[in-house]
Amino acid sequence: MPSQVMPWDHSDPTTGHSMPAAYFYDAQVFEDEKQNIFMKCWHVVGHVNEFKGPGSYIVQEIFEQSVLVMSHTDGQIRAFHNACRHRGNRLLTERRGRIPAVLRCGYHSWCYGPDGALRSAPRTECLKDFDKALYGLKPVRLEIFAGFVYVTLDDNAKSVAEMAPGAEGEMRRFLPDLDNVRLVEEVDVVVHANWKVIQENSIEGYHFDLSGPVHKHLASLIDFSQYRLTPHGEWWTYMAPPNGGANKAYGLPIEGATWQTDWFFNIGLWPNTTFYCFPFTDMIGTFVMIPLEPEKSLLRFGYYAPIGRETPALTKAAIAWMNEELGPEDIALNVSNQKGLHSQGYIQGRYIIDTEHPNQSEHLVHHFHKLCYQAIRS
Repeated sequence: MPSQVMPWDHSDPTTGHSMPAAYFYDAQVFEDEKQNIFMKCWHVVGHVNEFKGPGSYIVQEIFEQSVLVMSHTDGQIRAFHNACRHRGNRLLTERRGRIPAVLRCGYHSWCYGPDGALRSAPRTECLKDFDKALYGLKPVRLEIFAGFVYVTLDDNAKSVAEMAPGAEGEMRRFLPDLDNVRLVEEVDVVVHANWKVIQENSIEGYHFDLSGPVHKHLASLIDFSQYRLTPHGEWWTYMAPPNGGANKAYGLPIEGATWQTDWFFNIGLWPNTTFYCFPFTDMIGTFVMIPLEPEKSLLRFGYYAPIGRETPALTKAAIAWMNEELGPEDIALNVSNQKGLHSQGYIQGRYIIDTEHPNQSEHLVHHFHKLCYQAIRS
């Protein structure tokens, strides 16, 4: 049953009110989102180049579910439920790694190949009519889109390409090294805020030159007047061209640096995955908002750099700037916002919808909230 908290009329963002506060902390809303959004959506796992060697794997947690994605000697990447078919024991706990020839369950030593097939199971020879072929790892649906690997627990979900028509073209236009990157660093940060609070903060420019000094620095690197936030159904972009007069970024001079694009480019895929690049850097960033509890999320920051080229100093500085300055400034806003949503002095607000100043308009926030509301009330 859909949540019984306050209904929301989202028909007119210019005169109506914003999504009610309870949608950001109510336990039933969170359960509805879990079942109707995250158990059905696509989850980005990593880049295809992270699976180059046979046995390379990544474990993807989706609430209490755990998915194991690994490569085989035939070069294929496959996904399976991370559970032994004997008594359900979790097979792997590390986020990344490489298995040897077989994957062995640490409980009773059932062994599986990288194709998921059961290779051996001690003492099963004593069982009547036991067929190893029936006890391989249970597969999970997997797709590759724009160089990245995705999994879903929903066999009926639209493909990523169907969900986001035109998105890959935009990604390749602004991220020319998309197929030729390696993982430089992955950083997980727990934030005591609802995942939607974090998402809505990232898809509006209203606070850029009104909040903290790090956001003001970001705004100074781009032509902020040309910042555009554009919904495309279940995907969206927000981007701006560079500030041609900028001569310093992330604490270092720009002169002499190399980069794949000087735009500030961001593309979001429903519901919680963002790919981006910072101005004057040679990297692709991933930013995923993973819900853990109604008021607790895991932020996963991934940084990918071109293979075969040394990562420039300016790019390294940008990664540190994201981890140590911009990220923390945003997170402080997320936490403060989450606390304020409980106030008796706040139930709903108003969206700033301004067609004359689209760089500071919150129309994309309204679009995202509407997608969430429709998903959990369907």
